Amino acid sequence: MRPSSAGGTSGENPFSPKAYLIRYWNNRIYKVPRPDFLFNKASPLSASDSARFAQLAADNSLSTHLDSFCKSASLFCFPDPSPSLEKHSSDVGFSGYSDKNFTNYGTDRPGGKDSFANYTAENIAVDSFRRYSRDSAGHKDDFTNYANDGNVISQSFNTYAAGATGGGGAFTTYAANVNVPDLKFTSYSDEGNGRSQVFTSYSKDANAGDQGFANYGKNGNGLPNSFKEYGNETNVVGSTFTSYAQSGNSGSDNFTSYGFNGNVPENKFKSYADGGNAGVESFSSYRDQSNVGDDSFQSYAKKSNAQKVQFANYGQSFNLGSSNFTGYGQDAKGQQIGFKEYGQGIDFKQYADKGVSFKEYKNTSSEIDASMAEIKGKKVTNRWVEPGKFFREKMLKEGTVMPMPDIKDKMPPRSFLPRSISSKLPFSSSKISQLKEIFHAFDNSSMDSILNSALHECERAPSPGETKKCVGSIEDMIDFAVSVLGQSVEPRTTQNVNGSKTDILIGKVRGVNGGKVTRSVSCHQSLYPYLLYYCHSVPKVRVYEADILDPKSKEKINHGVAICHVDTSVWSPTHGAFLALGPGPGKIEVCHWIFENDLTWTIAD
Repeated sequence: MRPSSAGGTSGENPFSPKAYLIRYWNNRIYKVPRPDFLFNKASPLSASDSARFAQLAADNSLSTHLDSFCKSASLFCFPDPSPSLEKHSSDVGFSGYSDKNFTNYGTDRPGGKDSFANYTAENIAVDSFRRYSRDSAGHKDDFTNYANDGNVISQSFNTYAAGATGGGGAFTTYAANVNVPDLKFTSYSDEGNGRSQVFTSYSKDANAGDQGFANYGKNGNGLPNSFKEYGNETNVVGSTFTSYAQSGNSGSDNFTSYGFNGNVPENKFKSYADGGNAGVESFSSYRDQSNVGDDSFQSYAKKSNAQKVQFANYGQSFNLGSSNFTGYGQDAKGQQIGFKEYGQGIDFKQYADKGVSFKEYKNTSSEIDASMAEIKGKKVTNRWVEPGKFFREKMLKEGTVMPMPDIKDKMPPRSFLPRSISSKLPFSSSKISQLKEIFHAFDNSSMDSILNSALHECERAPSPGETKKCVGSIEDMIDFAVSVLGQSVEPRTTQNVNGSKTDILIGKVRGVNGGKVTRSVSCHQSLYPYLLYYCHSVPKVRVYEADILDPKSKEKINHGVAICHVDTSVWSPTHGAFLALGPGPGKIEVCHWIFENDLTWTIAD
């Protein structure tokens, strides 16, 4: 989308950040109108607030004014914990709840039932359950939807039904379809007695985050526990599970599916039914049909007594990643242990030499290569790459019908900071402690993870041929674009999100710079308290603008900007583009749309 003539300084305080930015643009950019879509992200601060917060930043005093700073500057900040809900004596059914800190809920309850139909159905949620149903007797708890469909979800459960006797608990869906999850379950049904627990779905369809589950049914007695889905169909999610039914007595535990159909998962499972006595343990499927990734499984039924243990399927992956399985039935007594299929075959250590049977153990041989050949075809690779996310240059032709991915911006809404403030804030991993103080980021919190992740990406070495810079003000973005392309530049972006997740018809197509290989600076959002963009220039690209039409009515619904990378020789072989298009690095060009609120700068034409 070409820039429009954004409004002038009429009605704008000449000392406000917006007015300063307009003057800066006019001085730095040669004869190109100011773009509305970019200037709408400028800081909304007034002149007086900008001066006040700049002074607080210079004095290292912003942390004591964080709430007003975040609200006035339109930033993304987590609220400080709200008051807690304490004990209750009667049955409670919540139809909806959010942004609360539950400290003692259902503790010591005799009988009865509490239920939550919808807990935290919000875009950005920060919640904590400290103790729920602890030491209860015959008490039932149900969670139907917990933190589903959210963006940047920070949730923690410290103890759930610890020391409870009888009764039962059920989670139907926990954090399904969320973006950037940060989930922690510290203790679930520990030291329980005869209490049944069911987890139907945990973090299904999640994208780009981390989740941890520690102590599920640990030291329990006669606990029938089942976990049906954990981290299935996720994209680039790190999962850890520590101590499942550890040191339990006469338990009956089943894990149906862990990490099924994930893309580049990083799974760590440590201690499953270790030290158990006379239990029946089964694991049906672990990271089946996943794509590459990194997995480790340590200690399964280790040092147990008279356990019946079964692992049906481990790592029947389509594209091999790395896998390490350590301590399977090791030092166990009187065990009955079986392993039906182990697909990865990368590293399997320390398993019991007696009482263990393998029906199929597939190593990384020609046999696996042959069995995976059909799986690596087009039908399967599309499973992990949304249709239309990557396409070939020949598709950008008038009359082509093609799928369009979801180009909607899923980041929390934020504004840029004026340079007068951003320049006074630390932005370095060496000063992470100062940043955590400013933004109230406690150790291992979501904000702690957000700050570290952004700094890591911004500080990493550039790829071959790449020039990069992270910018937190529009002035910094302008300077970087001009330094690479010169003063005659303009930013372009796709006009709206119409056509997303549907088939579209390509209308008139125009190549920037006559469709020749050109230079560009693309800028993509990073998750951070203020609007932060990762801007980079990569060699050998072609940029196109195209009308996007409805295939049925032929009416124009959007105007898209697409960038085609001509040289893909240094890309990873596991890049999603090659999973979707084949055949590999350096053999094809790869195109993609510029998503909502991302942009690419090119030489003006």
